Amino acid sequence: MTTDEVRDKYLKFFEVRGHKIIPPAPLVLENDPTTLFTSSGMQPLVPYLLGEPHPEGKRVADSQPAIRLQDIDEVGDDKHTTYFEMLGNWSFGDYFKNEQLQWIWDFLTKDLNLPKEKLYVSIFEGDNSVPRDKESYDIWKSIGLSDDHIFEYDVKKNWWSRSGTPSEMPVGEIGGPTSEIFFEFTSVEHDLKSGEQCHPNCDCGRFFEIGNSVFMVYKKTANGLEELPDKNVDFGGGLERLVAAANNESDMFQIDVLKPLVRKIEEITSVDYKSNKKAMQIIADHIRASDALARDNVVPSNKLQGYVMRRLIRRAAVKMRELKSVGALRATPLHQDFEGLTDHKSIIEEVDKFQRTLDKGLREFDKLENVDGKAAFDLYQTYGFPLELTLELAQEKGIKVDVDEFKKAFEEHQEKSRTSSVGVFKGGLADQSIEVTRLHTAHHLLLAALQKVIDKSISQKGSNINAERLRMDFNFGRKLTDKEMKKVEELINQKIDEDLPVTKKVMLRQEAEKLGAQMEFGRKYPDNVNVYFIGDTDSPFSKEFCGGPHISKLSEMHGRVRITKEESAAAGVRRVYAVID
Repeated sequence: MTTDEVRDKYLKFFEVRGHKIIPPAPLVLENDPTTLFTSSGMQPLVPYLLGEPHPEGKRVADSQPAIRLQDIDEVGDDKHTTYFEMLGNWSFGDYFKNEQLQWIWDFLTKDLNLPKEKLYVSIFEGDNSVPRDKESYDIWKSIGLSDDHIFEYDVKKNWWSRSGTPSEMPVGEIGGPTSEIFFEFTSVEHDLKSGEQCHPNCDCGRFFEIGNSVFMVYKKTANGLEELPDKNVDFGGGLERLVAAANNESDMFQIDVLKPLVRKIEEITSVDYKSNKKAMQIIADHIRASDALARDNVVPSNKLQGYVMRRLIRRAAVKMRELKSVGALRATPLHQDFEGLTDHKSIIEEVDKFQRTLDKGLREFDKLENVDGKAAFDLYQTYGFPLELTLELAQEKGIKVDVDEFKKAFEEHQEKSRTSSVGVFKGGLADQSIEVTRLHTAHHLLLAALQKVIDKSISQKGSNINAERLRMDFNFGRKLTDKEMKKVEELINQKIDEDLPVTKKVMLRQEAEKLGAQMEFGRKYPDNVNVYFIGDTDSPFSKEFCGGPHISKLSEMHGRVRITKEESAAAGVRRVYAVID
């Protein structure tokens, strides 16, 4: 069964059941400043799940292309991709669990002809704030599932809200229990690295999650969770995974939309897929994702979506050369390979540009007599050389690399990279220069100054930082005046002149919330959080949840903060840009 066939079957199934088929949103959402890409089918529909009437009625369905950067490190395990399509159907206060679970079961077992014995489901087991989802359990039993095909999991697996678990939800946030469906590939043996017992949420590859029904039942109030008068349904199922299940193919890269890419990579590199699966899956996925971005008019650059696209292309290019051997790095131009994989001029140009960067790195490597861990990490950070490539080059030269020292430098880099302001770049894709670090601290100063000068109720709604400037989105109903922006600037620069200290404290999330530390709306935070204080920790100018990194005192800013632009980002949301001169 092909991808087009599965998509068509799904949309027709729900159209017959009264759903309006809506067009997909673009990969880059113009009116959502909090994210780089559409990462799920639900994302463009959040306003309607929150109560705004949908113009097409109470039942809609679609197939939504999406990019999910948090999966980038998982690519290479047969079932993860950064780019995918998400099939979805929604009920805005109309049907609920009975219809949803029966319908999705009928679609899977009748329209896709999936064997019933290979399907497993999960439900929410309940906790001290929300009861067990007995209703879903009873429905699955009535459909005919036995207890050994129904698994119960906690809030980490079977609860959904934009903020995470019930305890993490802010007042006003909606959420509810979920019921997932899994397909079992009986030909895949359980890997004990994933635990002694295999189960649907095991990571060994025997089970694929192929769909998730979210039941929006609750709203968070000051007194806890209370039930909503109108209950919503949000279903999402990965199209590529459903196609894999329909063909009983445990390797998603063997379905019709991915297999031709894999075969072309085999042809170009003259190596076997089965012996090089991880590298080939990374190349195929990243080129497919870059192709989708190019079709959405994204071009490789050093900013925002273009920066992600650049890193995807360059990662694919390095993996391609690893397959062809190190010697190929010095021989044929990279772009010759990628002309066989894509027609997009912007991708070919980026690969060609990366070739020049690699050439510089190779010349730099040739100058080295010894490769300590720091030198290996500098090659990685500056020229995009993965450790494996440096090791092969070193072997050619007859020298050793201090791998332990490299890993230490890499881990330190990762720790510095855990920053909320650039956290939209998952998987090590963000710039972490000293310029970004200074602008990150300036970002905290800007939010505090806006609250003190303009309105204390202002909160951050989105952000982006690169080496040239910072951008912040915040809730406010009108344009800032020139006088107001000047006052904000003056207050920030006054604090820089005072050379306030910047201090990090690790605290329990609940303790930090009681202190009034600022947090980004909709972001999930762990039980233990970093809180950065600017000024005296007892009466700071600014205190925020944050992963860092930051400068240690404001004199390290080495300049003055200047607001360069202020504009509307969305209804009730303003956007401001600032630089350090």
